[in-house]
Amino acid sequence: MTTTLRDKVIFITGASRGIGREIALRAARDGASVVIAAKSDKPHPKLDGTIHSVAREVEAAGGVALPIRLDVRDEESVQAAVAEAANVLGGIDILINNASAIFLAPTPDTPMKRFDLIFGVNVRGTFLCSQACLPFLQQSSNPHILNLSPPLNMSAKWFANHVAYTMSKYGMSMCTLGMAEEFRAAGIAVNSLWPKTTIATAAIAAHFPAEIWQASRKPAIMADAAHAILTQPSRVQTGQFLIDETVLRQQGKIDFTEYAVNPGVPLFADLFVE
Repeated sequence: MTTTLRDKVIFITGASRGIGREIALRAARDGASVVIAAKSDKPHPKLDGTIHSVAREVEAAGGVALPIRLDVRDEESVQAAVAEAANVLGGIDILINNASAIFLAPTPDTPMKRFDLIFGVNVRGTFLCSQACLPFLQQSSNPHILNLSPPLNMSAKWFANHVAYTMSKYGMSMCTLGMAEEFRAAGIAVNSLWPKTTIATAAIAAHFPAEIWQASRKPAIMADAAHAILTQPSRVQTGQFLIDETVLRQQGKIDFTEYAVNPGVPLFADLFVE
């Protein structure tokens, strides 16, 4: 087993902030080449991070950066971005489907415009990016697809208050389930990664009370868990729904205090985690 992502080409959607950015920086410290693919190419009045600011951080951390403005719902743009990445960086070894749209509302309060957005980004975007990267992954010596999506827990309680959002995230997980088996013979690992606790990102700040931010962990735990998965041989583990803390415990990690936003506050469990 290798322990580094040096010289790997990693295509990360939604990489301009949050977990995507953190995964990009973790890979950069190994000397990886990182495609920072996201819609944010200009500064946002309320949210930090653009593809260009993350590109600078990736290069400062020791990686090679290729920022590409990308809406994962746009088929032509995805095809062009993947082709550019492969051409400029010499291929694609890893795809991380991190881009995600969140909308937590009951059925009567879910406008179809929002329904279409979360399905377009979460399900269609994951499927489309995986499809577009496939020819290049097939040429890699250790190809991985990692979807930031939850275990397929069919308990009704995870659907009741936000049916549309749950279906969209489970749609990503169904891509994991199906593609893992479909691509098994080709040696392409397809796994899902999900946090045990809420993660302190812009989505948590926007959609949850401040108390939950304080009870969250930093995105670094997801980046470290992703690193552990992506450095495994691709034929060893596929079709798995992995939880960040469990992955790191299997690596020998015992103390998780460093990841807490506020170490004195009890942690808040994330959606879909029993």
